[in-house]
Amino acid sequence: MSKRATFQHSRRPSVSRVRGAVVAAGLGTTMVLGAGAAFAAGAAASAPDTASLVSTAAAESVAKQATVQGKAAQAAKQAVAKKAAEAKKAAKRAANLATSWEAPVSHYQLSASFGNDGSRWAHKHSGQDFAVPIGTRVEAAHSGVVVKAGPNGGGDGPAYGNAIVIKHSNGMYSQYAHLSQIDVRIGQAVQTGEKIALSGNTGNSSGPHLHFEIRHTANYGSAVNPVMFLQKEGVTV
Repeated sequence: MSKRATFQHSRRPSVSRVRGAVVAAGLGTTMVLGAGAAFAAGAAASAPDTASLVSTAAAESVAKQATVQGKAAQAAKQAVAKKAAEAKKAAKRAANLATSWEAPVSHYQLSASFGNDGSRWAHKHSGQDFAVPIGTRVEAAHSGVVVKAGPNGGGDGPAYGNAIVIKHSNGMYSQYAHLSQIDVRIGQAVQTGEKIALSGNTGNSSGPHLHFEIRHTANYGSAVNPVMFLQKEGVTV
């Protein structure tokens, strides 16, 4: 064998060496791929479940909305209950006003009483006088309908000055005379305590006061003792 042939033979890799290199390369690739797969698997295991997060968030949103709606429904229920209670109280007050009586003025002094004799009256005094300053608020002693209102005693004569007569549901009438101002008209419904006039000194009057009568009819001559009548209705003057 020549030297050239010997040299060429020495540079040719052996089959066993080539096979070893291929095997080593394959193992390296497998190890790299295996490590990558393991890392991907670990990352997937540690990453949160997106579908689960979305589901949880949706559930929390629904629960929050339900809570808000529940509070709104409760508030609406309370508002309805409050309005019902207020309406009940208002109806009770209206019922009390419809059945109650009161004095026609406040902060007064009693002057001429029912049945008094004197030169100021053609007959005995037909009502109760409440001494008050001119312009004092005059209120309806009971709910009813105005049947007389105007000068000349509303039709009962000039001695009464400006006057009002109210018809009540129990068949009785109340009269308010010597007024400086009339704030109601014939046919108007009024409630207990409602302002109907201002006191004055008109007609046959010896000084500022309100002349108050309780009558069986709308006309002069049918009066009863107003103080005793009010006492029977629970009003002390």
